[in-house]
Amino acid sequence: MRDVEAGVLNAIDEVETVSLLAETVGVPSVTGTDAESELQHRFARLLTEAGMDVDVWKLDLAGLAARPGFPGTEAPRSEGYGVVAVTEGEGPPALALQGHVDVVPTGDLAKWEGHDPFAARISGDVLHGRGACDMKAGLVANLAVARAIKKAGVRLARPLAVHCVISEEDGGLGAFATLARGHTAQAAVITEPTSGAVITANAGALTFRLEIAGRAAHGATRHEGVSAVEAFWPVFEAIRRLETERNRDVSDLSRPGLFRGDGAPYPIEVGTVRAGDWASTVPDLLVAEGRLGVRLDEDPAAARAAFEEAVADVADPWLRANPPVVTWPGGQFASGRLPAGHALLDEVGRAVADVTGARPAEAAAPYGSDLRLYAAGGIPTLHYGPGDVRYAHAPREQVELRELREVTRALALLVVRRCGAL
Repeated sequence: MRDVEAGVLNAIDEVETVSLLAETVGVPSVTGTDAESELQHRFARLLTEAGMDVDVWKLDLAGLAARPGFPGTEAPRSEGYGVVAVTEGEGPPALALQGHVDVVPTGDLAKWEGHDPFAARISGDVLHGRGACDMKAGLVANLAVARAIKKAGVRLARPLAVHCVISEEDGGLGAFATLARGHTAQAAVITEPTSGAVITANAGALTFRLEIAGRAAHGATRHEGVSAVEAFWPVFEAIRRLETERNRDVSDLSRPGLFRGDGAPYPIEVGTVRAGDWASTVPDLLVAEGRLGVRLDEDPAAARAAFEEAVADVADPWLRANPPVVTWPGGQFASGRLPAGHALLDEVGRAVADVTGARPAEAAAPYGSDLRLYAAGGIPTLHYGPGDVRYAHAPREQVELRELREVTRALALLVVRRCGAL
């Protein structure tokens, strides 16, 4: 290992990094809230202190919504900010490290140990709290690398960029805005949780809304009406059949085994169901919302068409006369992948191996992410970050601090090698 690499690794302050992660978890930056903006400004200050040139701007929400390719949103918001930090150097950044500051809502507080999801709790070598895994550990790793480079006194030959974005959880508005502002890089690593693997492809996810009509009647004379709840059931069964069909063959001929061990990488789930407005009335409307998995390289329009056709083909007399209404609100994630054979995969693999002693596995993920926006913007991108996605969005959310240490060190090596040192 070269002296400059060893110098950067030795400059990583692991105690300071864990402390910063605890502080970052303590900011309740739920998508669309004021705390999301607060955390963006906090990271802008920290990146400035790390010696980087920082661009902070207020997003033009209306203007972005009118742009081609707008990814959609679900959470209401009145503002949003972008943050991009870049080191000195010639040309475009050789690498961007990217992470999102927003987290999903907490759910039932009674299910959280201690009942405060934002009070970071350390037990052994594990830090618990909302956002610890998805993805504040990754955000902090990116910052820790920037701090270590400054502390080690290393000047990079080609710039490093750190992108902090909002609104990833509901569609990717922050990444979309960052690219629209003109920020780019020759390659990018998104530090989403990967359990030690390198994620080179993401399936997509489209939010759907179903409206099922019924016919109201008094509950005492229910046979005079048609329950929207009962009308929905054959539609739900059709959705489950479609899920089975779309996951029947999950092999990827260009890179076999990316979805190894995942029998349903393109799931369809109904997340919310609302029906009726009075206990003793036959419900005349049911509204269901959910997510439709998009297959790798599949046009989202084709995925929508397949879903709409499956719903329309339900053989039910009432539904034939009263067709379900399908709309597509909220986040719309296409799939995305790193180009086959791109050098970034090997570069990340060598850096990880030098830290952990083993090459990371390559895999694909069944969820959408900002990867597809960067890939569509011409930036080869992959995921590598601390945490296990099975803990994301859950009341047991946590991250192993060992993973935070390993990822930070691997990213530091990657940055020095890819950007070069003067």
